[in-house]
Amino acid sequence: MLEIENHPRLTDPLLVISIAGWVDAGEAGAGAASTITKQLESARRFAKYPLDELVDLQQTRPTIELVDGETRNIVWPHLDLIAGHAGRDVVVLTGPEPSLRWPKVIDDLVGLAIDLGVRQAFTLGGMPAMVSHRRPLSVLATATAHSIAQEIGATRTDYVGPTGMQTALQVALGEAGIPSVGLWVQVPHYVSGNESPAAVRALLERVREFGGLRIDLTELDGQIDAYSEKVEEGLQDRPDVLDLVRAIENETVGEISGDELATEIERFLRDQ
Repeated sequence: MLEIENHPRLTDPLLVISIAGWVDAGEAGAGAASTITKQLESARRFAKYPLDELVDLQQTRPTIELVDGETRNIVWPHLDLIAGHAGRDVVVLTGPEPSLRWPKVIDDLVGLAIDLGVRQAFTLGGMPAMVSHRRPLSVLATATAHSIAQEIGATRTDYVGPTGMQTALQVALGEAGIPSVGLWVQVPHYVSGNESPAAVRALLERVREFGGLRIDLTELDGQIDAYSEKVEEGLQDRPDVLDLVRAIENETVGEISGDELATEIERFLRDQ
């Protein structure tokens, strides 16, 4: 079902993956993948994976676009594969998570990565965490090999439970001999439902450092200032949530019950 329009000639490309549908606090993974795509030299979509028979269309709906400003065209859900150059050759994989036949989709994508000569892969995402927006955001990592984990550091090894397709794809890439890393930025959970330029930047810094990509972060720096001001304004109207932020910063958040924490997060997100 993988549709390849043309087979790009790439040299040791890096594969960047952001598949929507699982946890992505602050839209960090989606924002990072979008930023990379926008900055690619000679960017071109060379393949797509149609998902119209692999998703629940009431949950992942098709969209309508206008062609030439007049003709309406329906765009069915699909995964996009875009190639370009940003200091090195890059392939960016984005799109919604399929509802069905993950093993088949993963096998097809791993096979394509092998054909393209992919030598390294990063999956990107954000996780809600008990951290403050006033401090630098940490990025935790999972890796398909112990040596990679040692190089990157700040690894997360304690999680067990449900997972998303991009993590399953990360594991499959590692099993196929392609070193793969999952990068997860910790996003303050009281603002995790809103797009966070700070979280996007934190991920891109790690991809730039360990993936050798050339990425300009100047625009994000300006967005972060505006974002921080907006959050602080919101906190002034919610002294209860401001107390929560202070408790996190003072490491006394344990004095707040889990139910109280969840209630305050939900209220804050609704207000924003």
